[in-house]
Amino acid sequence: MDKQDADCIHAYLNGDADALAPLVEKYKRPLYSFILKMTEGREDADEIFQETWFRALKNVHKFKHKNFLNWLFRIAHNLVIDRARRNKKNVSMQSSMGGEDGTNTLEDHLAAPGISPSEEVGGTSLGIQIDAAVQTLSPEQKEVFLLRMYGDVSFKEIAKVQKCSINTCLARMQYALAKLRSILKEEYEELQEAMS
Repeated sequence: MDKQDADCIHAYLNGDADALAPLVEKYKRPLYSFILKMTEGREDADEIFQETWFRALKNVHKFKHKNFLNWLFRIAHNLVIDRARRNKKNVSMQSSMGGEDGTNTLEDHLAAPGISPSEEVGGTSLGIQIDAAVQTLSPEQKEVFLLRMYGDVSFKEIAKVQKCSINTCLARMQYALAKLRSILKEEYEELQEAMS
């Protein structure tokens, strides 16, 4: 385990209530990014992020893992799964919400996740296309892809989070990459031409 992480946890367990603040700061971005990409919207992500830290603080005395961030990812993974099981009722984004012309949908009322229009104009439309392609992956494939690419988590640790074999984890990543290559083929070819 990272020495700084171990020192913070040790100090917290010895009564320093503020000792985990550096860990929250250190891991908030990768943890929140993972949760946001695994959930349906920012409200869910905020709630799961807070609950992840609440559970981590409550159970830090039980922490026996080598990597604190991977432990946080596992807690978040379990919370996302629990939330999905509770919220079995799905609402279509194309569901009508009324309106004068009858074409007003739920999707029209939601802010687009991810990059703002000004950032898109700045040359990040490929990032939006990649995010959209990632959303088409199965939940298991999406989780492997996000943990590996954004969380830099080893396949061994991802297999532990997903409670599957490393081979299953590797296969999920392979299928995810194949699907993303297929979806993003035209964008990749355009990028190659632009760079030639």
